[in-house]
Amino acid sequence: MTSITIIGGGIFGLTCGWELCRRGARVRVIEAGRIGAGSSGGTVGALAPHAPENWNHKKAFQLDSLLMAPDFWTGVEAVSGRPTGYGRTGRLQPMPDPAMIERLRDRIGAAGRRWPAHLQMRLTRSPETPLLPASPTGIWLEDRLTARLNARAALAALATAIRAQGGEIVEGETAHPDRIGGTVLWTAGIAGLEVLSEDLGRAMGKGVKGQSALLDHAAPQAPQIFADGLHIVPHADGSTGIGSTSETAFAHLEPDAQLDDIVARARRLCPALASAPVVDRWAGIRPRATSRAPLLGPWPGRPGHHVANGGFKIGFGMAPKIAQVMADMLLDGHDTIPDDFRLTGAAR
Repeated sequence: MTSITIIGGGIFGLTCGWELCRRGARVRVIEAGRIGAGSSGGTVGALAPHAPENWNHKKAFQLDSLLMAPDFWTGVEAVSGRPTGYGRTGRLQPMPDPAMIERLRDRIGAAGRRWPAHLQMRLTRSPETPLLPASPTGIWLEDRLTARLNARAALAALATAIRAQGGEIVEGETAHPDRIGGTVLWTAGIAGLEVLSEDLGRAMGKGVKGQSALLDHAAPQAPQIFADGLHIVPHADGSTGIGSTSETAFAHLEPDAQLDDIVARARRLCPALASAPVVDRWAGIRPRATSRAPLLGPWPGRPGHHVANGGFKIGFGMAPKIAQVMADMLLDGHDTIPDDFRLTGAAR
């Protein structure tokens, strides 16, 4: 039985841990804080696809992952006995002007060529949802590929599934690359990017602050909304996630007035949210790789050590496919990492 240590208890660490356990590996997950303490503990949970035009490896990889998601999360729920909040409920975007509608013709055509037929984009004048934002044109863009996930519930379900398969999860323990031997997978978010950058002598990424909120408003079957740069995501548990900010400059890590602003904007967009109380306010640092794509593969100069990091904004959507790819490499020596994601560089 292959024994693998995973450093980091966020979405990449736990999905990889589950996939490895599922395939028979002995897994130990070490988390410096608590499960989901970093950027994976937010409240939005939008699994939204990249725009389908200008197709590339990153978009193809994400599409594969989004299509894997229903079976992946159903499997986690079956073993853990806990809900993940996964649902492919789709997405609506109001069209602000005729010029935008015309520009979207290419996008809709590209989706028709790249996405499965039953998950297509279309323009509609009659969407059905209790959270419908106003559209100046009376037209909305709808896609049926977008899904939602309750991030915290999903992490808890993954941890339970890993333990049910005999894996170990240790919280409150700090790890350092010089002190761990054997096969190791580093999935430690911004802390992992900082260690990796120091070791390789070049910047591998940076942290971007994000803030989101959770409102007590039930619309569990409604499609999510993307408008005015905001994600409004109804969850299966009767809450609605609102977010998020992207702050490259910040003085502290706490929720602040910028979060108040996005909640107010969401209420203006969807009047049904006007009186919904805020039940949670979240802020965290999300790891953005310099390449803007996930960083996957062997850690240069550290035999047996591997990295899966940099899931900025797209980590939950990418996670099922990343777990598959990393398990293929660690267990079977089968390398299917896209060149755009590959972690390369000279050892120190």
